[in-house]
Amino acid sequence: MAPRRPGGAGAFPRSVEPPGTPRPDPAQLYAALDLGTNSCRMLIAQPKGSQFHVVDSFSKSVQLGLGLEASGRLSRGSMARTVQALQICRRKIEQHEVRRMRLVATEACRRATNASEFIRYVTRETALPLEIIEPEEEARLAVVSCAPLVSTKTEQLLVVDIGGGSTELVWIDLSAVPRSERPRAIMRLHAGFHPPDSPFPAAKVVDWISVPLGVATLKDQFADVEDDSARFALMSWFFEENLADFSPYNSSQPREGFQIIGTSGTVTTVAASHLGLRRYDRTKVDGLRMTSDQIDRVIRDYLHLGPEGRRKDPRIGRDRHSLIMSGAAILQALMRLWPTDRLSVADRGLREGLLYAQMTADGVLEDGPF
Repeated sequence: MAPRRPGGAGAFPRSVEPPGTPRPDPAQLYAALDLGTNSCRMLIAQPKGSQFHVVDSFSKSVQLGLGLEASGRLSRGSMARTVQALQICRRKIEQHEVRRMRLVATEACRRATNASEFIRYVTRETALPLEIIEPEEEARLAVVSCAPLVSTKTEQLLVVDIGGGSTELVWIDLSAVPRSERPRAIMRLHAGFHPPDSPFPAAKVVDWISVPLGVATLKDQFADVEDDSARFALMSWFFEENLADFSPYNSSQPREGFQIIGTSGTVTTVAASHLGLRRYDRTKVDGLRMTSDQIDRVIRDYLHLGPEGRRKDPRIGRDRHSLIMSGAAILQALMRLWPTDRLSVADRGLREGLLYAQMTADGVLEDGPF
């Protein structure tokens, strides 16, 4: 039996306008671009009530961080591929006449010694205002994007964003916030993990960490281990070792009122595999709740398939088969530390957080329920 979807699970409309739809007013449009270690993804959206409506989108694997682990630099080929994708994004922005935008790069550019050279290259070739953001802001925006999935019963919340080059974890205490206000209290974190005094009940960020290991960087660390199962086990334990400085790691963990929200391609792929989807369907995945046992069964199935079986598995997809086991290793480590029957799958992340933060700052979202 599939896990129950919570109310409001489809709170983020992601459909692109069909042909013949009246052209939206450019003055109402916002763009958000997330350039990660592996992918370049963009959304163009307009506010709609307390949510937003997606007008156009773009997503492409550019492998910007390919070879970064060994050289410390972004390669010429990776930069050229990425700029080609960014040129498509620029054309979409120009086509829709978008004036409000936030275009950000994350871990690969934070780590690369030639990141400033790359930013100049992007400016010269596309004129896009690409900026490199710090890990705390990346974590904060990922948290904000997940606000609609926060249960009103949740008192302790762990948000996990597994990226290509890094993984962000944020532990939030909601016990002092009235139940009906808990999702909105998460939304207010867009102003900072420790915002100034406010008349509203506040979510308390207990701790957060950015681990410089994501699906691409963790895979590269153990590329020389030939045995599939041994490589998976090593990746999982190595990731856990990097959580030692995260304060909830050594404290007793609650089971009642505890929720994990996972936002990443890894989590959505595991969910799709659990549901047996041969073709990805966001409406069935976003907001799905899974237990530790269900996640463990999917991961065991991946290991049983082996590299060749995973490559052919339509539930995983060709773009993700080479990275799914490093992501699964991270997910297994988290489930080992914080077992739960309430892991919410989030098909959303940094781009949605960027849109929410811009729209909230401009006051164009209605103050209503999600």
